Amino acid sequence: MNLLNFILNFPDEESCIVHFKAQGDQIGVFCPKCGSTKHIWLKNKVRYECAHCHHRQSIRRDTVLEFSKLPFRCWYVAMHLLTSTKKSFSASELQQQLGHKRYQPIWEMHKKLSDIMGKRDNEYQLSGQIELDNAFITNLISDDCKHQDLKHGAGSQNKSKVIVMTESIVVENPKPGKKPKKINHIKMQVVPDLRADTAVEIVKEQIDSKAELTTDDSKTFFKLHKLWSLTRLRL
Repeated sequence: MNLLNFILNFPDEESCIVHFKAQGDQIGVFCPKCGSTKHIWLKNKVRYECAHCHHRQSIRRDTVLEFSKLPFRCWYVAMHLLTSTKKSFSASELQQQLGHKRYQPIWEMHKKLSDIMGKRDNEYQLSGQIELDNAFITNLISDDCKHQDLKHGAGSQNKSKVIVMTESIVVENPKPGKKPKKINHIKMQVVPDLRADTAVEIVKEQIDSKAELTTDDSKTFFKLHKLWSLTRLRL
């Protein structure tokens, strides 16, 4: 979903709640007190009330949003930003984009979503046309370490090294001026280093052996041609 469609589909808090409730209703809601599956929706309180014992529960119960006080739209915008582009968003960048005053709740949301995305990523391998890139994600530096001399650049302690893997699919009859392919799935893997052997091991785990890979001329990816069809673009 592109940004324009996201804004049209989720223009406000109410639209996000309606969508979130619909997803929960499809899975099914049960009362944690008596086990009943019949509920009354209390729109003004954004809660379910059990039709049998009248126990009330939050719509966020047993979801990634449980215990969070952030608005639903904050979560939806965060999910869109983290999943719709190859750009890696740190918690501080996400806080900036959302315009939220406090860092801690944004950091907690970012961590929960990143953990879930990681678990989902491990359930499948990418296939077809794959583009590989390096990225560096900003880490949170504790107050105890802020006074220490930190490295700058690729070896910086406040940067995590990441390999970004983007699966694309061919678009039939693309519109004039549009690319003939679109992003299908993205995987991001934090790595201890950007050595060529490390990249080979990560790609073995995450990408199908018949995939067609495209990379830049980084030394990180120069060994991949031994196992995959590889196109290297000189930047």
